[in-house]
Amino acid sequence: MSYPNQNPYGQPPGQQPNYGYPQQPPQPQQPMAPYGGYPGGPMPGMQPQYPTVMPGSVKAARVLLFVLAGLNLIGLVLAVMGLGGVSKASHEATLDTAADNVTAMNVGKGLLIAVIVIIVIFTVGAITLALQFANGGNGVRVGTIVFGVANIILSLCTFPLGLVHTVLGVLVLVFVAKDEGNAWFNRPRY
Repeated sequence: MSYPNQNPYGQPPGQQPNYGYPQQPPQPQQPMAPYGGYPGGPMPGMQPQYPTVMPGSVKAARVLLFVLAGLNLIGLVLAVMGLGGVSKASHEATLDTAADNVTAMNVGKGLLIAVIVIIVIFTVGAITLALQFANGGNGVRVGTIVFGVANIILSLCTFPLGLVHTVLGVLVLVFVAKDEGNAWFNRPRY
């Protein structure tokens, strides 16, 4: 007696019985990517998720850049006022001690001018980078990281006075270097 879904001649050697269903070829196994994703990228039919609104840490870094620029402007005003004081003192030097005073004032005046130039460069850099956060790419992120490192190094040279700049520079560096910052600055822009 034969049953309807069986072959009267038996199964060919090495095959599983199919019981009336067509046999599918075995699917090759793909290794799983971390976090359940596919190795080649996002899941098929799904677009990768990019931030559409600036993350909080990136906004905080932007605000801190504006705060640094404001502090630099205050320092610029003080440096220019100090330059005026150095100029008056050099004119008021008497002829007896003029050689010593004028040399000291010229060195002080040159150093003060160099400080003013550095303050202007850092102020313009902070404002420019902060304004580019909304639409800038990875170059703005790298520029901000370089700015943060340079700010930290320069503020450590004037340690007691530059402590606020050191802390703000570290915070800017950390906020921009986080994964949220990376995702924001590497998002596709149309």
